Amino acid sequence: MEPKGEFWCKIVKTKTDILIAVCDKELLGKKIKIEDDFFIKIKEEFYKERIIDEREAIDLMKKATIGNIFGERIVKLAEKIGLVSKENVIFFDGVPHAQFIKI
Repeated sequence: MEPKGEFWCKIVKTKTDILIAVCDKELLGKKIKIEDDFFIKIKEEFYKERIIDEREAIDLMKKATIGNIFGERIVKLAEKIGLVSKENVIFFDGVPHAQFIKI
């Protein structure tokens, strides 16, 4: 599957860093099972600021110093541009998640 579509994105800037939190659009608000009775919720407070497309997602990930990404399309896009490798992607109930930090 090619990484096309829309994403929710939130940007937080500090003096030294640009943090982006990006998730595939359809994941916002969903609970994803980690194990037994433990879940992760893709919270609006963390990811929902604005909708972006693939091109803007690439630009923002390239500019960001810290990234938290959730979803098949956004993780594949980050892999495609070399920000994360498959070995560093974790899966929660089949949904990929990755983080990156540029030093």
